Amino acid sequence: MWGRRAARGQCSLMMLLLALHAHPMIAGKMKIVEEPSTYGFNNQFMPQRNKLQPKMKPSPISGPSHLRRLDGKCFSFMESSYKYEFCPFHNVTQHEQSFRFNAYSGILGIWQEWAIENNTFVGMWMREGDSCGDKKRQTKVRLVCGRSNKLVCVLEPSTCIYSMMFETPLVCHPHSLLVYPTLPESLQRKWDDVEQSFYDALITEQGYNKLLKSLFEEAGYLKSASEIEKQNKSKVTKFDSLGQCQEHYEKLSKELNTLEDLLIHHGIPRERRVGV
Repeated sequence: MWGRRAARGQCSLMMLLLALHAHPMIAGKMKIVEEPSTYGFNNQFMPQRNKLQPKMKPSPISGPSHLRRLDGKCFSFMESSYKYEFCPFHNVTQHEQSFRFNAYSGILGIWQEWAIENNTFVGMWMREGDSCGDKKRQTKVRLVCGRSNKLVCVLEPSTCIYSMMFETPLVCHPHSLLVYPTLPESLQRKWDDVEQSFYDALITEQGYNKLLKSLFEEAGYLKSASEIEKQNKSKVTKFDSLGQCQEHYEKLSKELNTLEDLLIHHGIPRERRVGV
């Protein structure tokens, strides 16, 4: 127990030190292409249909080209009775290591966009994870220099919002995470113009930050407001007729009744049926 507390304390300290050294954010908020067969409930007696199901596809791979070699790989970290898996440019998942019939496994976020601070890539935002009350689980994975590729820290600073630290030698060079070199020449020229306008006092610092954020969105590093709106609209189930709607409702009702019967059969109290 003491060892786990010490590890969590060290993890929190590492996160705090990173935050203290970080510059003010210029652009704050920002794969499951084929779901790996290892994803899902860890109890072998659970039905196949209960395997994890992403709500959407991950964003296209973007950012520093040398980080693309992480694509297709997954990295695990054990904390207490939970196993966390980080698959860069794909997703983050959590798996309870238990033989309980309802051992929890869930998606903590799907690759969406970069976290950019001081014109530097500092981490990956994994959003649109499994439901958590009236919101979705999300995870920010910070990238730090290390001798090997490994997930070293997992925290939950607020309910259903997770913070992870991923070490990799791919970010040890001081210029390895700069945004400017990754941009095509057309966007570099735009950035040069923005810098010149700011230097000549033709735009304010707020205007400078806004223009750079727009530039990062154009590069595909950040989600634009229109993309987010389009993404939210695509989640709404549409029906061509009242009959289709009724059929879908009856199907969901049957599934709900089946799950309710399963919970009653195993004697799970009502207060344990709401979330994890």
